[in-house]
Amino acid sequence: MTDDARPSGPLDGLVVADFSRILAGPYATMLMADMGAEVIKVESPGGDDTRTWVPPTRDGVSTYYLSINRNKRSIALDLRDPADLEVAREIAARADVLIENFKPGGLAKYGLDHASVSAVNPGIVYASISGFGSGGGAHLPGYDLMVQAISGLMSLTGSPDGQPFRAGISVFDVVTGMHALIGILSALHERAASGVGQHVEVNLLSSALSGLVNQTAAYVAGGAVPSRMGNAHPSLFPYEPLPASDGDIIVIAGNDRQFATLCDALGAPHLAEDPRFATVGDRTANREELRPLLVERLGERTRAEWFDLLIKAGVPAGPINTVAEGVEFADGLGLRPVVEVGEGDAAVPLVRNPLTFSRSGIRYDLPPPRVGEHSDEVRAWLDGLAERGDA
Repeated sequence: MTDDARPSGPLDGLVVADFSRILAGPYATMLMADMGAEVIKVESPGGDDTRTWVPPTRDGVSTYYLSINRNKRSIALDLRDPADLEVAREIAARADVLIENFKPGGLAKYGLDHASVSAVNPGIVYASISGFGSGGGAHLPGYDLMVQAISGLMSLTGSPDGQPFRAGISVFDVVTGMHALIGILSALHERAASGVGQHVEVNLLSSALSGLVNQTAAYVAGGAVPSRMGNAHPSLFPYEPLPASDGDIIVIAGNDRQFATLCDALGAPHLAEDPRFATVGDRTANREELRPLLVERLGERTRAEWFDLLIKAGVPAGPINTVAEGVEFADGLGLRPVVEVGEGDAAVPLVRNPLTFSRSGIRYDLPPPRVGEHSDEVRAWLDGLAERGDA
């Protein structure tokens, strides 16, 4: 099923059976497909739920679905149908990797759980994604918003005197997808030596607690329970939006040297010499005294003027962009954030894979598939393997 004309990717030759839906699993498998893996997206006849998550759409297709399903081939299978189930089992038997996000134990009745698949395919790396693990949380549905609430993230997001807010994206689905990919690639590395696969498990809540990094460490290592601080940072100041003459700009001083440079750029070098603001800890403790002194200086110029001046001085700073402006900013830096996936009228503009390799390529040849678009092709591939007697 491969295209010899496309650039060789670091995962070329790898076959991935993708039994996942929604976001975490499909995001992980899309990254693998971009890097050359042959990803077979096994869908129910109704398709992945995200196909129905609208608006917005492009040509009637959910942009949510489009964002995480390029470079895959779709086969539609009803696992309750014995013939379709046999095809699903054959795909699993031929795969190097299987990734799924059914409720823990949900695939056992189909003979597609890790124990059943590894019995006939001992080399498989089998990855399971759940919301809350396969133990006491196995019965809980795994939705990102639930995990944002339960993990504590929402308690950190929003103004101190306002209500908790969700993040603007399903952040823990994305983090969990990346954790799943790290686990899969690690297991593949180990398989190269042992010849045997293994079961990789990851759940949204554990990924969330890991992804909260300094905030969870504040509690487990320091005994402090973090709380909402709006745009403020618990351990650094300045590290937040501050008002220029025409609106807010992000201003950062991550260490004492950067703070001294900022003060010079603002025309207030004496602030860096003030004992109240001499160190990171001092500035954090005395932020309410320091903030109006910085705001007074920042009010003398526009956001654009300060951005140019501060960056030239070596001070981290930036505008608060819309998503459109963020894409345009990246394009202005030559990062080419948008790629056309597919060819001709079927091509879809999507966001570029963030990875580059010095020798290997990233591919963008298959637009996100229609439900079951490649069913015949996948079945023909399986028949060909059977005729050749490939293991």
